[in-house]
Amino acid sequence: MSEMPPASFRGFRILFVIAAIWNFAGALPGLFDTAGMFEREFGRALTDPVMVAVYRGAWGTAFLYGFGFLMAVRDPVRHAGIVLMGGAGKALFALNLYFMFQAGWTSSFAIVVIGGDILFVLLFAAYFVQLKRAGHSLL
Repeated sequence: MSEMPPASFRGFRILFVIAAIWNFAGALPGLFDTAGMFEREFGRALTDPVMVAVYRGAWGTAFLYGFGFLMAVRDPVRHAGIVLMGGAGKALFALNLYFMFQAGWTSSFAIVVIGGDILFVLLFAAYFVQLKRAGHSLL
């Protein structure tokens, strides 16, 4: 098994720091101003207390993924599974949000979220290609 080149290692560590910040930047307002974040994203008020709890829970998941990405900063090779889960979450969320945007259910703010998450998915794919080339298992 070959080692991951040091330059790639550093670059991926930086990527995971940025991914963590991206997640925290969405999750913190989503956790502490749930209704406000919903209104920015969907252009309508969130008043049902059950839906507030569900939406806040989704942001809680994004918050936890942020800590997962910070774990990957410490050891990008060992924590590939965390990156895989986080990347799959970003891909599925972006796809779902895209369909909601196409249906007219979201505000234009959703484009920022979709674009950012897709960019991370592509960069995570490059990370997995680099891991594989270095002879590491992807899981």
